[in-house]
Amino acid sequence: MSAESPSTMRALSAGRRRSDPGSQTALRARNQQRIIEALLAGGPQTQAGLSRVTGLSSATISNIVRQMSETGLVDTEPTTSSGRRALSVRLRDTGAVAAGIDIGRRHVRVILSTLGYRILGEASIPLPLGHAAGEGMDAAAGLFNRVLAEADVERHRVLGAGVGIPGPIDRRTATVAPGAILPEWVGINMREDLAAKLQVPVFIDNDANLGALAQVTWGPHGGCENLIFVKVASGIGAGLLINGSLFYGHVGITGEIGHATVTDQGLLCRCGNRGCLETVASTSTMIDLLSRAAAEPVSAADIIRQAAAGDPATLRVVDDAGMAIGRTVAGLANALNPEVVVVGGSLTGLGNSFLNPIRRGLLRHAVPLIGETTTLTMSSLGDRAEALGAASLVLAQAGAVP
Repeated sequence: MSAESPSTMRALSAGRRRSDPGSQTALRARNQQRIIEALLAGGPQTQAGLSRVTGLSSATISNIVRQMSETGLVDTEPTTSSGRRALSVRLRDTGAVAAGIDIGRRHVRVILSTLGYRILGEASIPLPLGHAAGEGMDAAAGLFNRVLAEADVERHRVLGAGVGIPGPIDRRTATVAPGAILPEWVGINMREDLAAKLQVPVFIDNDANLGALAQVTWGPHGGCENLIFVKVASGIGAGLLINGSLFYGHVGITGEIGHATVTDQGLLCRCGNRGCLETVASTSTMIDLLSRAAAEPVSAADIIRQAAAGDPATLRVVDDAGMAIGRTVAGLANALNPEVVVVGGSLTGLGNSFLNPIRRGLLRHAVPLIGETTTLTMSSLGDRAEALGAASLVLAQAGAVP
């Protein structure tokens, strides 16, 4: 295998295996490895940010970064942080890449990223509604091969593929659990089946979890340790970042806020309960409501366009959905006290038309101090968040290579 293969990652950490474990050289090697792991898991960061993440002093970070720059492990460039001049540190690209794959109800997206969090290739294609697991995985594998070819990346350079789907993953078995927005996929072991099709290691996670990860790696919230990412699409889910790590609970089924009851007498949900948040605030529900009086079926893009044009019916549907989401998020915020709540999904283009009613619902139902101190914002990553987070998942695993 060439020097541009996943073995490159082992070379990055080789310093830990050299020298007397108690020597100054060994200590320097361990500290360098901590910086490498932080850059792989969190993307480019300032030296001050690296100091916070690793616990190393600013002087130690500065000295090691300078040495790493001289030996070609990292690139540095001036930047600003909190209005002050700073130095941004990025791992130098070695040829190894990570793939991020987002498989949704109606689409599949593939992204290729370098170790330095630079996009080498990206593409997406539509999928038929109700597609079978085999059909979706074949489409993902075909698109993966296409993106590799277009980016001129050889398969042996791929560290692995992170894959997100809109549904809970039982982490004990790596299978899709009941309640997924893709019921045809329930019971499928994607880690094994998709790895055979892609011919690279595969890491599976829920798409909302990956959306949360993307906010602190690719997005503007690096350094934020307590964050909730709310994905509003055909289903509604939340990714929870607590104390700097994704929270998975007992078996991996967390953030299923789409099945929180908002009205006891509501519509029957696919989970078997009535009045779940998804039945009043998902994009599918909004589309159904607005399509009843339309000549043709309405799409998510139509909702964004009609809201921008000031259509009263669209604005009312969006407002009602936002208030319901805000109320549910308030319950989650009361329990977790996040620093930031980020709203993502296919309706981010609505901007404040959607964000304002969510904020009203949050402020009305959260403990006052939590509501006042929680930042609510729209994701800046659009519909790429989940695929970007999937690539970050692979890079974080690469940082753990012994």
